[in-house]
Amino acid sequence: MLTIGLVFFIAQRGEPVVVKTNLENIPYALGAYIGTEDRFDDSIYKELNADRHVYRHYRSADGTQINLYIGYYGTAKGGRTGHNPYACLPGAGWGIVKNQKVAIEVSGKRETVNLVVAEMGNTYRTMLHWYQSDGDKVMVTGIQQNIQRLLLKIRHNRNDGAYVQVSMLSDRSGLDQAKMKTVQFAGQILQLLPAFWPEEK
Repeated sequence: MLTIGLVFFIAQRGEPVVVKTNLENIPYALGAYIGTEDRFDDSIYKELNADRHVYRHYRSADGTQINLYIGYYGTAKGGRTGHNPYACLPGAGWGIVKNQKVAIEVSGKRETVNLVVAEMGNTYRTMLHWYQSDGDKVMVTGIQQNIQRLLLKIRHNRNDGAYVQVSMLSDRSGLDQAKMKTVQFAGQILQLLPAFWPEEK
């Protein structure tokens, strides 16, 4: 009876809609990096079906390029993406050679994100990715995100969320530097995102 009552209570509140996406206001100047907008093919955006995409290349004076992608999904779209890098990377011809968790210090707090290293020929892609919801809640699995979405729906009548990806290309000899630079950059993004989290009403 409690479960039925809870479902009825949630349904009666109505579904919030995204009124401000805000993510587009993330600074283009981040430390030593300056960002430029890019976009995928329209077919990719159609498949991802997010409420807001942020896709940028951040470059530093020494030639380093770090790529940022954020796909935000409001409550009406279920708060999460079907995008799965563990399927998408091999589907695009990349072979995954490393998959682990790494901890990043953010304002005195340790956040855990996913680290994936993939190779295609002599090129390596170092990628950090995670899910985020409620502004500052960081998760590494879809199961964690589903639990968080349920709690948000009960408490605040919203279960929006985002998929965040930070990546960099290098050769094999540059893998250590790529990990260091992407971890540092991801730390900046983790610190910034709560202030630019979308609004729903």
